[in-house]
Amino acid sequence: MSTPQELIARSNRLGADPRNTNYAGGNTSAKGTETDPVTGEPVELLWVKGSGGDLGTLKETGLAVLRLDRMRALVDVYPGVEREDEMVAAFDFCLHGKGGAAPSIDTAMHGLVDAAHVDHLHPDAGIAIATAADGEALTKEVFGGRVVWVPWRRPGFQLGVDIARIKEQNPQAIGCILGGHGITAWGETSEESERNSLWIIDTAAAYIAEHSRPEPFGPALEGYAGLPDAERRAKAAALAPAIRGIASGAGSEGGRPMVGHFTDSDVVLDFLGSTEHPRLAALGTSCPDHFLRTKVKPLVLDLPASASVEESVARLRELAVAYREDYQAYYDRHAEPESPAIRGKDPLIVLVPGVGMFSFGKDKQTARVAGEFYVNAINVMRGAEGLSTYAPIDEAEKFRIEYWALEEAKLQRMPRPKPLATRVALVTGAASGIGRATARRLAAEGACVVIADLSLEKAQEAAAELGSADVAVGVQVDVSSGAAVQAAVDAAVLAFGGVDLVVNNAGLSLSRSLLETTEQDWDLQHDVMAKGSFLVSRATAKVMIEQGMGGDIVYISSKNSIFAGPNNVAYGAAKADQAHQVRLLAAELGEHGIKVNGVNPDGVVQGSGIFASGWGANRAAVYGVEEKDLGRFYAQRTILKREVLPENIANAVFVLCTAELSHTTGLHIPVDAGVAAAFLR
Repeated sequence: MSTPQELIARSNRLGADPRNTNYAGGNTSAKGTETDPVTGEPVELLWVKGSGGDLGTLKETGLAVLRLDRMRALVDVYPGVEREDEMVAAFDFCLHGKGGAAPSIDTAMHGLVDAAHVDHLHPDAGIAIATAADGEALTKEVFGGRVVWVPWRRPGFQLGVDIARIKEQNPQAIGCILGGHGITAWGETSEESERNSLWIIDTAAAYIAEHSRPEPFGPALEGYAGLPDAERRAKAAALAPAIRGIASGAGSEGGRPMVGHFTDSDVVLDFLGSTEHPRLAALGTSCPDHFLRTKVKPLVLDLPASASVEESVARLRELAVAYREDYQAYYDRHAEPESPAIRGKDPLIVLVPGVGMFSFGKDKQTARVAGEFYVNAINVMRGAEGLSTYAPIDEAEKFRIEYWALEEAKLQRMPRPKPLATRVALVTGAASGIGRATARRLAAEGACVVIADLSLEKAQEAAAELGSADVAVGVQVDVSSGAAVQAAVDAAVLAFGGVDLVVNNAGLSLSRSLLETTEQDWDLQHDVMAKGSFLVSRATAKVMIEQGMGGDIVYISSKNSIFAGPNNVAYGAAKADQAHQVRLLAAELGEHGIKVNGVNPDGVVQGSGIFASGWGANRAAVYGVEEKDLGRFYAQRTILKREVLPENIANAVFVLCTAELSHTTGLHIPVDAGVAAAFLR
């Protein structure tokens, strides 16, 4: 196995276990010799995890490769800690070969330490000791002389110099505790480095388990324990839209739409049910990886679990005003003329006693990881409080990292967001045909998508096609049932924080003449399309209004809402009902910034659940053609002579929901290749 392959294998093993490091946290390296393709001579190289990426899924393309002699020669031109940021640009002049990742700020730590293999990790147990008030003394007590203490220093070239010197001065040491931050371990082989890393982590965890005092967060706080499961989830779903609006700064200057994630693990509920949680939460997180994802501290609701939803929302909104003022004051205390502009004053973590944690980010993965990082922070606080007192780095140091010019440059290099980024879409009847194509298009444009369908199995299958649960989830819904619709909307807000974009697509049709249409036929079609659209729009409009971020509701109506064709009285009447709902709701919901529009397709045969269930055969019989030729038949009766496909309707839905049509509501867009009888008048 080559040196980089060995490094990747070690990195993946370490990164796969959350006890060792958080997602995308830490970095690993290896030094070795290869032949220089230019000179034919051996050259010493450093392979190190580059900027970004995750150890658990790291591949060779995620490594930066540097010439070790050039990298170490930077010590001779290092201008000192006041200008250490300049050294990051200098790493580019040490690179070897083509491709590879950009060197990270931690590259100096790996290159300057005199060991063939180095691991820098963020284990909860290690950070607990690193953030304890007497962390230096604990390091000696826990590890003896095998692990040495390194006082807090912001990651960078100087930290690499410090660790290299400490290793040289302590030849017996296998690693160090980085004050307020994490651990670093080393070895002469990959196996030795990994073994040393795990020994530090396991030793710290065992010591905490054995020596921690009972109830490190203090005794239980009366009235703050976790609610029963069903009650807790119901309250979380009811609170989620308002909390998402708070985290997105809805209606405030500098607000940014966010996607949400909900966590109600025992770790979170136990923390919030203890007396010390307000004090500890106010201290904020310490490890840079943590607070860069979670902000320096969370917003914590100061009401018991028994508080009503209305009381909780009102108090959360009061606390949000105070949070924004507090964050502005934090920025003003530490900002310098060259500091980047303030990046948002709203919380990324909102804690609700008895209910759980709501975390937020620019997409679902970022929101989920922010929540995972705060769980890491809770674990760190528990360990530090169990042994000593939790003492994170001070806020001035946090500010230096949060508003670091290098961090700002990294943010500026991020790709431009897709048009529907941060938007949460709920599409009914989305397991096939128009709905599935629409869900696929919305996800491709950056939206998080809830696939709602009568069949849970098919909904989940369609969601899996779009990617992980960070992109899409499948839920079961009978849109004719108000309770089922509410359950589906609750699932959507718990999955992604809220709803912004709704597509009323669920439908069915029975092709029968007036005399053959039964009362049951009439009721079924109206229940699914007319009543179903009403129920979905009502439930989701409530969410959108609570969020205060506007939104879009799109009805997939039909040319049959205008065009009178034979043998479909129930279907055509239900579609006409949907078409007028568009106008009615556009007039009513406009004051909340919610646009309501419709799309009127002609017969969409390809992939259609309706046509596959017998409608196609019936319509083919009405028109005297073979069922397999029905799509072509429909095309020939249009002005453009084109068959209408599910993707054509999906395109129209997408356009209606973009900024380009931000001033359009109450509109029906025909997507029928031109049916003159269905022209809008």
